[in-house]
Amino acid sequence: MNTLQDWLAHCERLHPKSIDLGLERVRQVAERMAIHFDCPVITVAGTNGKGSTCAMLEAIALQAGYRTGVYTSPHLVHFEERLRLHGEISKATDLIAGFERVEQARGDISLTYFEFSTLAILDVMARSNPDVAILEVGLGGRLDAVNIIDPDCAVITSIALDHMELLGPDRESIGLEKAGIMRAGRPVIVSDPVPPQSVLDRAQALGADLWRFGTDFNYSGDKLQWGWAGRGRRYSGLAYPALRGANQLMNASGVLAALTALRERLPVTAQAVRNGLAMVELPGRFQIVPGQPTLVFDVAHNPHAVAALAANLDAMGFFHATHAVFGVMADKDLMPMLARMGPLVDRWYFTDLPTPRAQTAAGLMAAWESRETGKNVLASTWPDPTRAMQAALAAAGPADRIVVFGSFYTVGGVLRDGIPRLHAKHLNA
Repeated sequence: MNTLQDWLAHCERLHPKSIDLGLERVRQVAERMAIHFDCPVITVAGTNGKGSTCAMLEAIALQAGYRTGVYTSPHLVHFEERLRLHGEISKATDLIAGFERVEQARGDISLTYFEFSTLAILDVMARSNPDVAILEVGLGGRLDAVNIIDPDCAVITSIALDHMELLGPDRESIGLEKAGIMRAGRPVIVSDPVPPQSVLDRAQALGADLWRFGTDFNYSGDKLQWGWAGRGRRYSGLAYPALRGANQLMNASGVLAALTALRERLPVTAQAVRNGLAMVELPGRFQIVPGQPTLVFDVAHNPHAVAALAANLDAMGFFHATHAVFGVMADKDLMPMLARMGPLVDRWYFTDLPTPRAQTAAGLMAAWESRETGKNVLASTWPDPTRAMQAALAAAGPADRIVVFGSFYTVGGVLRDGIPRLHAKHLNA
């Protein structure tokens, strides 16, 4: 196995199940590898907002002069995106060395693709000697492979209904899984304004230091700027985060609470906060690409995230028509997503995705047709996101917008060759 792709293919073949929640196997291998961090660790769990929270933590820490290690998943285009060291996407050669060390250590222990790659990434990150490690939970929290590392601060972002076949049927049971990243006596930041009671109960039972949105920290703002106040610290006159969308102030508030909770070990200046929030980047999170037509990317793939996307699209102003390229996994709650986006979309381009877990374009079309749309909306099916995007571009006028949303595979499929810069066809004539 010479390339990163060889190793990823090896990982996919190893274990009979793609998801096998539990920490025993992965912890055993981690102990053999002696993976540990000598710096503060911030672990982020939640349904939506995890990636944005990690990106803001990273941006502020970098502005404060710290060496950062960040693990997020899944990736949009290249696997290497899952690990960022000191603000840079990791090198395949470093990851290959990590995979080799996992393979040597695991012996006859079977690991899933996610477990194997998580161990490799944690190992590479720990060896880079970061000043702060920022870890995004893949799924749930309690039994996710990331949870073998004890966080110095846990952050729980918004909790909504997703992955219910694995995490439970309602927000209370899902919240309890996310609460599994808490540790006794250590801060846990809950940035969901209406958290499940199970999260609060777990914090109390464990004796974690609970920081609750609206109680221990809060934000206020007008059209020009916003401010944050928390335990013994406040920031005023902040510019809005570079990540767009109303939901990002909630995420930013949790970030400032986490940094305040860790200020004795990881002090940051107000200037680092300002610069970090102003410069943060995260592809695929309500990412607007100016052009003619305008292009919007968003990895919203559950009803809660799609509702936030729809609200953000509403706030963008007038467009002559909206074209939506959409593909999503088969286990998602599809009808509420179609219902929420329906009033905004004039033409749908449903796409197949390159994974057996995906809903087919024909399945998406059938679900859409079963709804009463009540207006003259067109829809078509496409074999992949690239061709769906080409069809949308061919049909769109300069005053239109194209929204590419749903699975990471959908957005990543369009971004595979870089960000398209759109100039409507008849403008070049």
